Amino acid sequence: MTAETNEIDELRDRARTWLDEDPDPASRAELAGLLDALPGSRPELADRFGATLSFGTAGLRGPLRAGPNGMNLAVVTRAAAGLVGWLAGRGATGPLVIGYDARHGSREFAERTARVATGAGRPALLLPRPLPTPVLAYAVRALDGAAGVMVTASHNPPQDNGYKVYLGAELGGSLGAGAQIVPPVDAEIETAIRGVGPLAEVALGDPGEVLPDEVVTGYVRRAAGVVAPDGPRELSVAYTPLHGVGGPVLAAAFAEAGFAAPAVVAEQAEPDPEFPTVSFPNPEEPGATDLLVALAERTGADIAIANDPDADRCAVAIPVPGGAATGGTTDGGGTASGAAVGGTTDGGAAGRRWRMLRGDEVGALLADHLMRRGVRGLYATTIVSSSLLRAMSAARDLPYDETLTGFKWIVRAGSAGSAGSAGATTPGREPLVYGYEEALGYCVAPELVRDKDGITAALLVAELAAGLRAEGRTLADRLDELAAEFGVHQTDQLSVRVDDLREIDAAMARIRSATPATLLGEPVTAVEDLLPGADVLILRTAAARVVVRPSGTEPKLKAYLEVVAPVAGGDLPAARSRAVAAVADLRAEIAAALGV
Repeated sequence: MTAETNEIDELRDRARTWLDEDPDPASRAELAGLLDALPGSRPELADRFGATLSFGTAGLRGPLRAGPNGMNLAVVTRAAAGLVGWLAGRGATGPLVIGYDARHGSREFAERTARVATGAGRPALLLPRPLPTPVLAYAVRALDGAAGVMVTASHNPPQDNGYKVYLGAELGGSLGAGAQIVPPVDAEIETAIRGVGPLAEVALGDPGEVLPDEVVTGYVRRAAGVVAPDGPRELSVAYTPLHGVGGPVLAAAFAEAGFAAPAVVAEQAEPDPEFPTVSFPNPEEPGATDLLVALAERTGADIAIANDPDADRCAVAIPVPGGAATGGTTDGGGTASGAAVGGTTDGGAAGRRWRMLRGDEVGALLADHLMRRGVRGLYATTIVSSSLLRAMSAARDLPYDETLTGFKWIVRAGSAGSAGSAGATTPGREPLVYGYEEALGYCVAPELVRDKDGITAALLVAELAAGLRAEGRTLADRLDELAAEFGVHQTDQLSVRVDDLREIDAAMARIRSATPATLLGEPVTAVEDLLPGADVLILRTAAARVVVRPSGTEPKLKAYLEVVAPVAGGDLPAARSRAVAAVADLRAEIAAALGV
């Protein structure tokens, strides 16, 4: 008997065992078809049964398919049973609050989670319909839940789904109430999931309670409270939910706050799990906002706003007269935030083009706006975001913190001894009032949602833009003011996708063993290696910073690049040109050091 025959026999046995207890007729039929197709289906079965979808700090996320290495009803049943068992073991009281988006399988996974919870004797509260992730994060706190589950894959491709877990105040504490889980909780839940016995022994109870719309109106009412009640409201906005679930909630929040209804991209207005008009449902991706900027130009909008499909991220585009643009970063060769994107000339200001703002630009704009409003407290971002927020906080005598990547750490910023803290200036003294990450995530109201929230971020952007418009100015003008005061903070990203994860390990080992002594002709003045806590290497010179790390969600190696160029003699265009050129040179140097 050959090794290949042995492997096929083992795969067949695993698949048959799985098929016998799979509760979903559709995935059983899918798996039966693969078994019938052996030996030709061996690679596919090996992929599905060679590993188990692991439960991490982002919960579960993977392709919708039968088998242990995919998102399906059997995997979700085990995950729910493990989570509910872990909550019981920790003595947590209160209901399990469950939300879901409009992706394939989301409602079914949410309903199964509810039945597992009630079968174990814990009340289950389901959001009334497919809704944004921030509504679930809000509801966990508002309803005093023991924990929350959000069934979503955020901005992943259509074939994926996921399962995020949030803790209530009882287990999460003041900083973690309504926030995503952090270690060691993820490992403890993973252990509990692996301890779940045969699925036939998992008790299924009643469907739980479907919450009334009051939970959504409560979120909308409080979300509208992030803007001042008496500020300017005259603003024209173009908007897209990117086939996701953000549209009705954002429209309600805008109306509650007194803004006119945004013009919405008709082709992307309704939830559609196939995301038919985009190749990838992420506003950062090339082409994802083309329909949005076309609508903005046709309608003469002042700004354009996009949410990702579960509305926890917010992207902003602004018109650039004459087609001028600054900056622009690429991820593997594609256009990304900061680059100019085309706009039509009919129906709007002729000759305008639109520029997607970088996450760091929106992050600085919102922080500056809150600071100008007198909002005092802790301002935080991540180690891979721009250092501009640090400079702004220092100049305005406000506490500041940097954390590891991810909002699970940002919302816990400033806590003394926090596992996520990486550079706190005044930890533990004042509560978090604002946090952001460069990947279009913003937490502008931590007392409402302790996670990124694309709805409240959009409201605050609208308030800022309306206030500037009343003065005859724009978001671009405010960015110029910040650059003149703090220097041009030019950022870019080197992102390398790999087929073999060992290539990432080799590149990280390479740059650690032969760390550059100079960058851009200046000495490297500081090298910070965050091992063993995190696989992150930070290099600094007087005017540049590089952060290198593996991606936490994709098979990518990422290097985050920043150059700060002072504005000499008020010549902002010259400073921007120097910064853009320097970042391009820095990108080439780091690519060489990594050997990619």
